[in-house]
Amino acid sequence: QVQLVESGGGLVQPGDSLRLSCAASGSIFSINGMGWYRQAPGKQRELVADIISGGTRNYADSVKGRFTISRDNAKNTVYLQMNSLKPEDTAVYYCKAYITTASMRNYVYWGQGTQVTVSS
Repeated sequence: QVQLVESGGGLVQPGDSLRLSCAASGSIFSINGMGWYRQAPGKQRELVADIISGGTRNYADSVKGRFTISRDNAKNTVYLQMNSLKPEDTAVYYCKAYITTASMRNYVYWGQGTQVTVSS
């Protein structure tokens, strides 16, 4: 059994910063990639940023230069540092991880989501 637990969301003003965390736990052999997605009301879930084995990072154009994804392999944790937040960043943010379990099977896991609201 593998779980992803997210934290760090909240209500902030435009221009503020937040850092999201997502920790994976359970019967993990390896984590092959982790990322953050978001879903605003009435919109489809979209990729915000991801980081794959080897350290390659990808960002949505809308967050380049403002958001930074990083990973602590020792803690099985991925972070999303969000700076210069805008109202259009308001969404539920979900963590996603590509994990090989201890039984050597590959799965995609999602976190439960954390709300980020940017409003004055």
